[in-house]
Amino acid sequence: MKKGIITIYALVFGAIFLILLIGLLGFILMQLRLANQRVAWNEALEIAEAGMNYYKWCLNNEISQNCQTEKDYQDASGNTIGRFQIQFQENENCGILISQRINSTGWTFKYPNLKRTISVFYGKESVAKYSYILNTNVWVGSDHVIRGPYHSNGGVRFDGQNLSTVSSAQEDWVCTNSFGCGPSGVGYGFGLCPPECQIISNQCVCPGIFSTTQNSDTDLFLFPIPQFDFEGITADLSQIKNASQNLGGIYLPPSDQIDSQGKGWHLIFNGDSTVEARIITSLSPTHGYSLEEGWHDDYFTITSEYTYQTFTISSSCSAIFVEDNLWPEGTIKGKVTVASANLINPNEDTDIILQGNLDYTTIDGSDGLTLIGERNILISPNSPDNMILRGIFVAQKGRFSRNHYPGNIRQSLIIYGSIVSNGRVGTQWVNIGGHVVSGYLNRETYVDLNLVYEPPVFTPFLSSQFKIVKWEEL
Repeated sequence: MKKGIITIYALVFGAIFLILLIGLLGFILMQLRLANQRVAWNEALEIAEAGMNYYKWCLNNEISQNCQTEKDYQDASGNTIGRFQIQFQENENCGILISQRINSTGWTFKYPNLKRTISVFYGKESVAKYSYILNTNVWVGSDHVIRGPYHSNGGVRFDGQNLSTVSSAQEDWVCTNSFGCGPSGVGYGFGLCPPECQIISNQCVCPGIFSTTQNSDTDLFLFPIPQFDFEGITADLSQIKNASQNLGGIYLPPSDQIDSQGKGWHLIFNGDSTVEARIITSLSPTHGYSLEEGWHDDYFTITSEYTYQTFTISSSCSAIFVEDNLWPEGTIKGKVTVASANLINPNEDTDIILQGNLDYTTIDGSDGLTLIGERNILISPNSPDNMILRGIFVAQKGRFSRNHYPGNIRQSLIIYGSIVSNGRVGTQWVNIGGHVVSGYLNRETYVDLNLVYEPPVFTPFLSSQFKIVKWEEL
């Protein structure tokens, strides 16, 4: 009887122990499986990141068209453990890749249903990163507020207000009378050498960047830094001309080829993806002065013209090339690049004249303008009293400025974008007493960050390399 009871107890407790053992083993196996899944979950992200970096390599080696959209992934030991898949969306215009968005999905072969996807935006920094990029010495007036990075390869007298960095490639430079300096004594005023500088060998030698006002944040002055390769950030005008003639853009020949009285083209953007092209047949002179030309007559004011044609700007190639002097104005819809150059006669350079506002239909980044002048981009004497300019303005051989027209004073000039100028920029003229005698009394410049990585086609880039601008896991 006792033996039977012991046997029953043994069976009962053995069954209980077996149940507990099976439960424990099941729990251990479940935890092991969860741990393996967690490892696979992390590995899937690493594989997706590998796809992201692989595509960046393809972009920067210009083989993205042949880049594999699915590829096996090997771990550090060389074992193939998973795979990534790439889907991409190109931002291309006139056959030029501007930016790229991709989704990279990674997974392991052991747990193929555990997938992780990264969305990545690749871009190149354009000149829109800067409010100004200049290739010469410059004087920024005390009225000017600049809200983006400012750079000059020359020296900078910065008397305005800067809300970002101001940089120069010069350690020191000679500040002359045209910058409000001189060697006749120490002090503030024309002909005097500011206390921030020193007189050496009868010259006023100043730091690479200096200010004579309390407006500037001198902690944001950076000098000397390496020079910008100005030639490297100018646009290829022949490439723009080819796109306008052969890839769906708009090409306007020299106006005198159409009308013997032609003096240039007047483009009016209508705010609806169309642009009206007018042939200018008569211009009136205004007596003015510039440091480059001295006193002369500027023929910038349109007195007669007629409509030649209204064009629809192609969304697949939004480039306009004008083989003549150009007067643009109006409201831009979409992203458009307009270039003015004479590539027929290498001995003649063209100018762009700004006589009216240039604005966008929206400021959410959908619209943009890049205006490229072979020589100068000049503001007309009959410009608006309160002028608004939106865009990236590139004066490749000359300057962005407004010449001195005695007594021709305007109130405000607001620029939303970037100025790239080979020569000295100036939109205000003062006399020896420091009083404004011509140009704009108040000036502000805002950098347009929407155009840094997604500018209009043919906008000059600061680097040829694509980089990962932002990424997120979907």
